[in-house]
Amino acid sequence: MKDQNCGYCMGGAVLGEFGIPICELSVSSLILFKEQSKKGRCIVAYKDHISELVDLSDEERNAFFADVAKAAKAIHKTFHPDKVNYGAYGDTGCHLHFHLVPKYKDGDEWGGVFQMNPRKTYLTEQEYESMIDAIRSNL
Repeated sequence: MKDQNCGYCMGGAVLGEFGIPICELSVSSLILFKEQSKKGRCIVAYKDHISELVDLSDEERNAFFADVAKAAKAIHKTFHPDKVNYGAYGDTGCHLHFHLVPKYKDGDEWGGVFQMNPRKTYLTEQEYESMIDAIRSNL
């Protein structure tokens, strides 16, 4: 099922407000978050428009978490963060997704909770493409 107002379901301009598709994983999509104050920040969004982990079967949940782990490994290989934080939100956009937020000891917010969208760091199209290519090569 798709929600016509959901960027994860619809892609295109709705998704383009905050993210750029990287690739499809086994049961989800990997998306580069446009705001890159945390270099390498991505989103793993489940393939269907569901809100809660409890709405997945054990098999679906395990496959989703395998996708999250695969994406996190690629982020570690590509950007070498000191830690990747995982955020699962959805109060307003009720589509199951995880934010994978690389954190760096010498960066801002180390030791604290990351801001959802600090609106500080945006890149050129070429810089986004280079990041996406690097992540894909490490999947």
